[in-house]
Amino acid sequence: MRTLQPPPATGPRRHPAVPAGAPDCHALRVRLDPPVDDETVGARLAAHAGAARLWVEPVPDHADSAAAARRRDRELSRPVTAGLRAVLIRYADGPADLVLVARRDAWDPPALRRLGAAFRGGTADPAPTPATDRPAPAGGVPAWGLGDPRAGDAWGEDRTVLPGHPLGDPATWLAALAVLLARYQPEETAVVGALGVRAGEDVTALAVATPDDLPLDALTARLRDRLAAPADPAPPAVPIGLAFDLGDPTDEYVPCLAPRFPLTVVVGRDADGHVALRWRHPLRAVSPAVAAQVVRHLAHLHRQVTAATPPPVGAADLDDPAGRERIAALGRPARPLASTPRRLPDVFADRVAERPDAVALTAEDARVSYRELDEWSNRLAHGLRAHGVRDGDLVGVCLDRSAELVATLLAVLKAGAVYVPMDTAYPADRLAYTVRDSGLAVLVTTHAEFPRVDGITPVTPAALAEAGDTGAGAPPDVTAGPADPAYVIYTSGSTGRPKGVVVPHANVVALLDATRDDLRLGPADVWTFFHSAAFDFSVWEIWGALLTGGHLVVVPYWVSRSPEQFHELLVERRVTVLNQTPSSFAQLVEADREAAGALAVRLVIFGGEPLDARSLLPWFDSHPESACRLVNMFGITETTVHVTAGDVTRAGALAASRSVGRPLPGWSVRIRDTAGRPVPPGVPGEIHVGGVGVATGYLGRPDLTAERFAVDPETGERTYRSGDRGRLLPDGTLEHLGRIDNQVKLRGFRIELDEIRSVLTECPGVAAAAVVLRRTDPDDPATGRIDAYVVRTGGGAAPLRERLRRMLPEYMLPATITELPALPTTANGKVDRDALPEPAAEPAAPEAPAEAAGDDLAGGLLGVWQQVFGRPVGVADNFFELGGNSLLAVRMAAIMRERGLPRLHPRTLYLNPTLRGLADALRTG
Repeated sequence: MRTLQPPPATGPRRHPAVPAGAPDCHALRVRLDPPVDDETVGARLAAHAGAARLWVEPVPDHADSAAAARRRDRELSRPVTAGLRAVLIRYADGPADLVLVARRDAWDPPALRRLGAAFRGGTADPAPTPATDRPAPAGGVPAWGLGDPRAGDAWGEDRTVLPGHPLGDPATWLAALAVLLARYQPEETAVVGALGVRAGEDVTALAVATPDDLPLDALTARLRDRLAAPADPAPPAVPIGLAFDLGDPTDEYVPCLAPRFPLTVVVGRDADGHVALRWRHPLRAVSPAVAAQVVRHLAHLHRQVTAATPPPVGAADLDDPAGRERIAALGRPARPLASTPRRLPDVFADRVAERPDAVALTAEDARVSYRELDEWSNRLAHGLRAHGVRDGDLVGVCLDRSAELVATLLAVLKAGAVYVPMDTAYPADRLAYTVRDSGLAVLVTTHAEFPRVDGITPVTPAALAEAGDTGAGAPPDVTAGPADPAYVIYTSGSTGRPKGVVVPHANVVALLDATRDDLRLGPADVWTFFHSAAFDFSVWEIWGALLTGGHLVVVPYWVSRSPEQFHELLVERRVTVLNQTPSSFAQLVEADREAAGALAVRLVIFGGEPLDARSLLPWFDSHPESACRLVNMFGITETTVHVTAGDVTRAGALAASRSVGRPLPGWSVRIRDTAGRPVPPGVPGEIHVGGVGVATGYLGRPDLTAERFAVDPETGERTYRSGDRGRLLPDGTLEHLGRIDNQVKLRGFRIELDEIRSVLTECPGVAAAAVVLRRTDPDDPATGRIDAYVVRTGGGAAPLRERLRRMLPEYMLPATITELPALPTTANGKVDRDALPEPAAEPAAPEAPAEAAGDDLAGGLLGVWQQVFGRPVGVADNFFELGGNSLLAVRMAAIMRERGLPRLHPRTLYLNPTLRGLADALRTG
């Protein structure tokens, strides 16, 4: 007797949606050799299956023809609504196939097998034995599945044959599945599922512990014991389920006609006795590429489970070397990097030679050409050498954002030294710590309140220029090379102790070489210098402009704090390349909607923090993709500003894409689990970055450098462990999923704050949101609560809290929701969580009468201040002494605009902090 199988699949096949309410069915094909008598088959069916009717279908083809195979396949895939359906398919050459399709809740797998055996002369009683009536645990949509939510209930299938693969038993396959799930869902207990492996139970679901030190054979033994034990009273949800076709090899058994789980894998044998795997999956839950990947990993793990000496769980390989190489290749750039390591001043010198009279930078009323900036920085560089600066020395620079700051940074590099930027707005303690920790040779500042540090005498740029006045024609002779440090930027540490990141010249040059052609950066571009020099985004802004021959526009601090004035500056200076953190850009989008001037911006680059692509939809309404390109870039100070780049489209925004694109040429990305093992596409893990952008390390912190910077054992490439969570997609793009440490626990529940924030930003009329976990009593965990903050733009129909209740479980609902005019940002443009005010708890106090202030303007301001602070105030009160900050200043400006009061510039408030003084300034201004 010869076994016939369905024709081999040439690739994934798509099936239409299963009819709503269709029952769960399984099917069996039994080959009957000639002669086959219809009446005999019908009588035997009546004897063993009661009222079931036999349908006879003649096929005018041979049994081994493609047409016959298609006819069998169609009958095996057609569900039955009740009981059992029996179809006898007759072939022209004599044989026949009896196809039995039954509801699983009426005929369990052993009973259907016994019924099939009865037609070959079997004597066992084929009476049906209904399975235990328990609801099958649903698996939902696994996060790693990368399914298409637009697919509805359509499903796909595919198959593979594994010559020489050990067949094993159900327990061995379930053990392999448990290890696979532990790698795919490391934060959850593995739950394995199977159909018909326990007597009287249709769906078996088992939660399985998989400690790394447990031998795989011991795991298999535990699962055999579990399968022999009584059923669990409440089976957990199953993301991947197995079914087995391990009965009579002359039959063809189909355990389920449609997917029973997010991914259903059938283990069986082909006509030659080789192990064959078939899988089916709803396309909305699991993509075909991921389904094939999972099955490959399952088979590879099963080989290790059934090996003579199985390894422990933690040492099991998810993939073979070729598979690991495929995963590694996904994290490499689409094209190689063509870059020659050089020092930044040398590249700048080329731009000076090409266009000496072109505008290099402007700052308020100052315009500086490339030649003038070159000569200015030469004088400053000679001045630094005159003050004792030598190759490799660290030079602190604490200046306001200005043309003078840019010239000084360039001068430090020309002097062969390393610049250490500090923000003038930083607290004195942080500035003093930076000076002491870095061991500065010289500090350049005009900041009169810069804290005194023993051994350091500040020097001004003017004094440097005077000391180097004769050196305008050429920079000093230095021995520093491309591999030497260009700058040290201090970043926050998890312990609160800032750490300096050392970045060489060659890294920055490589960054520009990697992006210049794709972004079409060149002399026609006008850039903004918007961010603090102490934030590494400024490295991209300053050198991105000056090393490509562009025009750099210095944005004054107060203008950067006013979205309306910043928009005016963009229009006035015809800026073409704009770099923004998403938090800052959200405020600019609102200003753009109300502004009259047309922008010339052709390229917006996002960085510094995760981007919620949906927030860009209003921008696309007025700035089509054909006119302005939006690029989302992921990067870290320790990897030289940017690592990946990906275009953001309207379609991506509508789909809430979290993609940050593919690695830049010269950079690479690997996603690893907590044990350092590479994880497959679709599975989240920690982002490890390699390539030419990896920094030298942390200044004076060899222990921390060794902890975060390492050598990839497979490639020999130096890498940085980022602490960011992400996943690679099958097309090689990276999704950034936030910081690993942005996970909190509240009353025993593990909560991702970004998930709550994401739901808030989906609410109509919400432009931006932030979520924090607070304790009213720091020592009492029971006082923990979630506080949410939202920026509203109007138009929200449903109350926020009602929408949250529909989207989130009770333990994730914010205790408070505070409405703000804008989210506070740090000097780096990121959301400043520490500056978020205490949640609004009381309604604003009623306005005082205007006459209490003495005139209409002061009276109007009095009412605004009382609304902002929620309590009575006086005309002599100081805004900042009342507890005001930059956030409340933005709120106050918005209320003033709504009430028709004069426009408030942040600087005006800073210089006139009392209510009476502010009224006088607004009246005369």
